[in-house]
This record gives sequence, C-alpha cells and structure tokens, in this order.
Amino acid sequence: MSDVRFGTAGLRAPMGDGPGQFNTALVARASYGLATYLTENQILGPVVVGFDARHGSARFAAEAAAVLRAAGRPTLLMPRELPTPVLAFAVRQLAAAAGVMITASHNPASDNGYKVYLADGSQIAPPADAAMEAAIAAAPADVPRSDAPGELVREDLVEAYLARTVSLVPADAPRTSPRVAYTPLHGVAGATFRQAWERAGFAPYAEVAEQAAPDPDFPTVAFPNPEEPGALDLAAATAARVDADLVLAHDPDGDRCAVMIRDGDGYRALTGDEVGALLAEHLLSSGRIPPDGVLATTIVSSPLLDRIAAAHGRRCVRTLTGFKWLARVPGVAYAYEEALGYCVDPGGVRDKDGISAALLIAEMAAAVPLGERLDALAQRYGVHVSAPRSIRTDDPEQAGTALRRLRDAPPRHLAGVPVDDVQNLSAPGTGLPPTTGVRVTAGAITAVVRPSGTEPKLKIYLYVSGESPPVHPDRERAGLAEQLELAGRELCNVLVGMRESERG
Repeated sequence: MSDVRFGTAGLRAPMGDGPGQFNTALVARASYGLATYLTENQILGPVVVGFDARHGSARFAAEAAAVLRAAGRPTLLMPRELPTPVLAFAVRQLAAAAGVMITASHNPASDNGYKVYLADGSQIAPPADAAMEAAIAAAPADVPRSDAPGELVREDLVEAYLARTVSLVPADAPRTSPRVAYTPLHGVAGATFRQAWERAGFAPYAEVAEQAAPDPDFPTVAFPNPEEPGALDLAAATAARVDADLVLAHDPDGDRCAVMIRDGDGYRALTGDEVGALLAEHLLSSGRIPPDGVLATTIVSSPLLDRIAAAHGRRCVRTLTGFKWLARVPGVAYAYEEALGYCVDPGGVRDKDGISAALLIAEMAAAVPLGERLDALAQRYGVHVSAPRSIRTDDPEQAGTALRRLRDAPPRHLAGVPVDDVQNLSAPGTGLPPTTGVRVTAGAITAVVRPSGTEPKLKIYLYVSGESPPVHPDRERAGLAEQLELAGRELCNVLVGMRESERG
C-alpha cells in the first residue's frame, strides 16, 4: 500500500481486500500516517473523527480513532453519522489538530473514503499531503490499535453548527419561501437540514420519500451524484406532484447542493456556475461580504464571477480545482466550484457546505424567483452558459491517452469558431501549480478537460459568454447552449474510444 495518494478530496477507492482497495488496513495506515505527521510537526490537540452512512463508515471511523489513540493522540468521535460540513465545523470549534471524515461523498455505493482536515479547518493540501503519504508508506505492517474507549463529541457541537448556519439568514429576510421539494439522495444531510430549515423559519418542504432515509445502497439512482443524469428525476417528480417552484438536493454527505427551477411544464437543473453567480451577487448586494473580502473560484469555472467581483469592487482569485485550494485563498469571503460546491461562511466551515448554501438559496428565492435573478444577471453582465460533461472510464491510461490526443491534435474549430489557443495545464507558466489537464479556447468558447479527482472519469468543462445586455436572455441562453452542445460533441470526437455520460 505504498502507493497511497491524496486526490482532490482525500483517499477514495472501492471497498475490498488487498492493495488499491478501501479497507481497515488502509484506514489504519492512513491514521498512523496522520498521527506521525502531527507529531513530527509538533501540532498539538485532539483529532476529531466523523463518518457518514455508507457501508462500513462507522467501523472505519472506529478503526481510525483506535489507531490515533494508540499513537498517543487524543481522539474525539462524532456521536453519530453526520454531514461532512459538520465535521469541518467541528475541527475549528473544538480546536482540533486535525479532522478525519469517513466518506466517499457522491461516489458509487461500492466506494468509501478518508478525508483529512488540518487545524485551520481546510482539507489537507501540499506539502502536508506528501509528508503524510510518506508517513503512511513507513507505517509498520501491524499498526498498533488502542482498546481504550474513545470520547464522543457532545451534541452541543451539532447545536453550535445549526445555530451558526441559521444565523446566516438575516432576521428580516423573507420567510414565505416558495414551494420546495427536497431530497438528501439517500444520504445523511436530511435530518440536519430539516433542523436548520425549520429553525430558519421557512415553510415546510416536500421531501422525496423514496430517498429520505440514509441508505448506503442508493437504490433509486445509478450514481448518487446530483450532477449525474437521472439523479434528480424523483425530486422533479415530487416537485411536479406538489406544484413546487424550487427543488433542492444534497449529495450523500451534504457538502454539495443542487438546484432545479421551473422551466415550462417541467424543471431545469441549474449549473454550479449559475448558482455560484447567484449566491455571489446576493451576498455582495446585501452587504455580507466586507470591502476587503475576496471571492474565489477555480480554473474550470465560468468567467462570470470575475465580472461580478469587479462590478462590486472586489478581487476574484482562481485556483486549481478543489476546496483544499479555494479555502486557503487569503481573505476569502466566498468561494464556489462548478461541481455544485459553495462556501458561503468560511468563518464557520472552511469547505463547501450544501446545508448553509441551501438556506441562502431559499432566502433568495423567497424574495425574487431564481429565474428572474438569472435574467437580471444576464442584463448586467451578459449571458454566460456552462455545459459540463463527463466520460466514464475504468482505465486511467486511456484517460491519459485521450488528453495527450487533445493536446497534440486538437480540433481546428469548436462550433464553427477557429481554435486560437491550446494550453497544457501540466506545463509551467500558467501561474498555478501544474495540474493534469488541457484548456482549449475558440473565441468566446473555453473548454477545459481534466481527469476527475474523485471518480474514474474524464471531465469536460465548457463555457461561453454572450453579448451584454441581451435583448432576449432566454433565446440567447438557448443559442449559446446549442453552440456548447456542438463544441462538446466535437471534443468528444477527439477523445475517442471512451463512453460518454453527459451531465444534465
């Protein structure tokens, strides 16, 4: 197991015996490596360990705590299965040296994972990850474990998280929320979100009954990822049945939030870029971001956030993908990534938090429908359209071959627009640490292709900007979407030999 590597969000793998699988031996070695890293760097304090409802998560969390205790590290175990943002909150609230969350978030039911937070409440990042990987590689074959009972985190911690989250909605904000349908996608966010929702004073929502209870088999979806086609079908059906105006969904560990709005006779899923822009404009316009507050997003997100920040006299910073980078931007007051992750309260949770984001989305929708807000953004900043896609592959070498093909033999045109630049993101000179990926630009169209850091797939991020202001926002949005659809097909023709799974 010397090849343990921390990806975008920690360690994730299919559960099973042997190297390359997620099992108690891997958890033990990872926990030994974490304890060694903390000791060698003289980082004092306890480690808090949380877990979700996936197969084996409680057992893996107990294993992690036993190894950490054996290494002489005070360890606090969360009292029950809880969303990832609660664990991220706990790290700082409890003045912990580090945090461990046993979760594979939105990955398939066969997977589990080990996510590490450091004392500042942010996910582990270079150079700490490399140092911890080295410590894991040096772990003994028989990692010591303690039989002493561990200490449980008090429920007061959950109450503190709820109080902070609910306080993000101003007392004078509209509370007559639109009709809402909600699903936790068989995950652990449902109970915590319901408490936050009710305490914030919003009207009751209609929950998707088939997906309300935690179920590690995720029986109603092919993939428990709200970005995936079909994942929100039951939510849309519930919304139609109760005549809802808005659909809210969390991924299984509650750190992501998906949104659907009415679209004719049905419902349309908003992209992460659309929700990210709506939240940014709302927070800025309502004075909740200080004058020196920085906005942040990633290199695969729409350029719209840059325009919003500039219009409000704020700075916008772009990082590599993942909140381990976004949360570390100096002075960050708001951050989002296009993969449905939003950090609206970095002072409380220095990571994406789907629960706090959902409350602010409901606050926005209670005052002005989100569709109208999107049109207002288009009138002020121009129409911006994103069209993420993904190509699943079980062969990492095949993904690498496809990226090299795109880099070495890119298309001459995207949707009829000449390609004017192809950038290898792994080469120096980009202003950011090298990362595996290729950026292709053709006029106002930009495409970034990179391997997912959490799942076996190749991700394609497409976005395009229109003229400002548009005469008919819906028509221009539809026209630009068609342009990106064509550009996406052309890129997939270059990335041959792989099976495509488009995201809605």
